[in-house]
Amino acid sequence: MDRNSVIGFGLLILLLIGYVSYNNYSQNQFLEKKKADSVAYAKAHPKANIDSLKAAVKAAAPVATTADSAINDSLRKTMPAAYYGQASNITLENKDITLTLSTKGAHPVGALLKAYKTHDQKPLYFFNGESNQLSAVLPDGKTATADLFFTASQGNAANGDKTVDFVADLGNGKAVQVTYTLPNEGYMIGYKMTLKGMPGTNLPLTWHTAALHTENDLNTERTNAQVYYRYTDNEHDYFSFINTEKETLDKPVHWVGFRSQYFSTALINTDKEAFKKATVGGNAKLEDKNTVALSSNSFDIALNNSNEQTVNLNWYIGPNKYSILRSYKIELEDMVPLGYGVMAFVKYVNKWLIIPIFNVLSGFISNYGIIIILMTLIIRLILSFFTYKSYLSAAKMRVLKPEIDELRAQYSDDQQKFGMEQMKLYRSAGVNPLGGCLPTLFQLPILFAMYYFFPTSIELRQQKFLWANDLSTYDSIISWGGDIPVISSIFGNHISLFTILMTASSLFLALYNRNMTVQDPNNPMLKWMPYIFPFLLFGVFNKMAAALTFYYFASNMISIAQQFVIQKYIINEKAIHAQLQENKNKPATKSKWAERMEQMQQAQMEKAKQARKK
Repeated sequence: MDRNSVIGFGLLILLLIGYVSYNNYSQNQFLEKKKADSVAYAKAHPKANIDSLKAAVKAAAPVATTADSAINDSLRKTMPAAYYGQASNITLENKDITLTLSTKGAHPVGALLKAYKTHDQKPLYFFNGESNQLSAVLPDGKTATADLFFTASQGNAANGDKTVDFVADLGNGKAVQVTYTLPNEGYMIGYKMTLKGMPGTNLPLTWHTAALHTENDLNTERTNAQVYYRYTDNEHDYFSFINTEKETLDKPVHWVGFRSQYFSTALINTDKEAFKKATVGGNAKLEDKNTVALSSNSFDIALNNSNEQTVNLNWYIGPNKYSILRSYKIELEDMVPLGYGVMAFVKYVNKWLIIPIFNVLSGFISNYGIIIILMTLIIRLILSFFTYKSYLSAAKMRVLKPEIDELRAQYSDDQQKFGMEQMKLYRSAGVNPLGGCLPTLFQLPILFAMYYFFPTSIELRQQKFLWANDLSTYDSIISWGGDIPVISSIFGNHISLFTILMTASSLFLALYNRNMTVQDPNNPMLKWMPYIFPFLLFGVFNKMAAALTFYYFASNMISIAQQFVIQKYIINEKAIHAQLQENKNKPATKSKWAERMEQMQQAQMEKAKQARKK
């Protein structure tokens, strides 16, 4: 690895450190602003407090739900049927999903995704249990639909879609009807609520989801638990539960989504008015290891204050798969984190380069390990121009090394003078000292794009290759129970073989380059960085998806082969030396950058002389 490549990788480290620092600073500023906005909002809208609203509804609603209810049988007979009853479950299913809907509340309490299994090969429920709820506070301000008992009837729509109609009769001409519509395939469910005899202008809606543990590593799932939302002006944003538990949105919202690692759900308002006064949040710091995170959201939906009013929503419950989410054409695919924050630009590399290549290859190859190898070859081929330029620059530096050593010996006591003479030598020979650094920097978008792409690709989930049983998570050749001080905090409770191979190949590449690159004796850090850098990354990548570490390993091995071919059969150092000597005989033309550098060096020399005189 030459000096310019080391600089490139050093800049990569600085980018990573800068990204983390900037992200933390931005998050703190964002949270402080949101905290102030939330306090102001709470003062201006006291009824918006969800916890207080739920407590008020629970205290005021005339609902009998337990055996020790104070309502006796005779009084119960005088009440509308919606206020008492026995909860039961109704199933609504197609080829992809089975929904379990409760007659109490008329909302889904379970979602089975048929095409997928958990990490231990059990049926995969994205959520399952009474803690999952979609409830509206009716215009009377007292009754929540979650507390009502509905009668259910199943049928088929005219186009063949399957439907379930829930009806709750509240008496005196008042009723709530909830209709679910499920197409023959797919994960998008239609939801329609009709209010009869209850005019109003506003409908508060609460939505709770408890995502279940489905993957190999619970910590990774919780790290990936995020809420996404899209405003009606098409602007997007997100936040992780680790950083905050609640956020009040300041603009009308088109949809709100919640994802764990590979599965997601989203509530989409199909009406023009969208969601108002939205508050989103959740919690991933749970003692229950069967639950990844809890998502709690609330919205206000505008009503037309007529005697019969309707609310139309779409509800996505399914895989967090880019192609499926993109097919709905409302930018749900932004829930697949292909690059965000400072690195948001790499999502375009993924969308327009990496994903198309991946889709084409997976169209006729079933082994994803082979697909990764072919992707690596294709990407290295695309980057071959920059690779060649980098190696050519390194060869020029090696050719000039004897002359640079002479200058260093001649001006050993005056580094500024040495720097000026070195720049003159480069300029006269036609060598750009940044010629090897810039090509390395141009390759960084691909490096970051892969960092985001592989861990978020559900296609790799539970795909086997060699010893790895699942390319979407780490491959473990050694594992242990309990925590080992320091070691467990860095590596987790396992050692990944692909990460070992990635590290070993990086070290081999550094050793291979040792005698082919020019070392700066005044900067020993550059000499040792290629050997230190792989160890710095080992602890980070040991917890990453096997597909990612395998890609980096394959990329290193292809780089070694590529470098051998270029240096052995393409680059001719004798011809380069002759060309550089010929360049010296040509009139040297200074670039603006070179002139500026020379002026800076001259100014530094003058300051040094004046300092010595004093």
